[in-house]
Amino acid sequence: MKALTFAVAVVLLCFVDLIKTKEAPPKVQVYTREPGKPEKPNTFICHVSGFHPPEITIELLKNGKEMPDAKQTDLAFEENWFYHMTKHVPFTPTKEDEFACRVTHLGKPRIFNWDPDM
Repeated sequence: MKALTFAVAVVLLCFVDLIKTKEAPPKVQVYTREPGKPEKPNTFICHVSGFHPPEITIELLKNGKEMPDAKQTDLAFEENWFYHMTKHVPFTPTKEDEFACRVTHLGKPRIFNWDPDM
């Protein structure tokens, strides 16, 4: 009887864990490789982590338009089944331009602006 109770408890814990990871919004970090100085070549980076399910797109934007030639890492997951991914592109910031990362998870787009003073 104790073995059956233990088995049921384990199954319920696994089920609860699956429910917890059913949907988790991404945590987004937008930054550059070097400090953001105007007219200095740099790398623009958007790191997205802690999300589930893995249905996600990352777009790097300059003045609202997608930047060409961006590279993206493979989708990776941790032991808790939350995922992470990074996208980056070489760029030269100017004072006039605005840079952002648009992350679309489960069909819901969100924009995260880059602050060169961070």
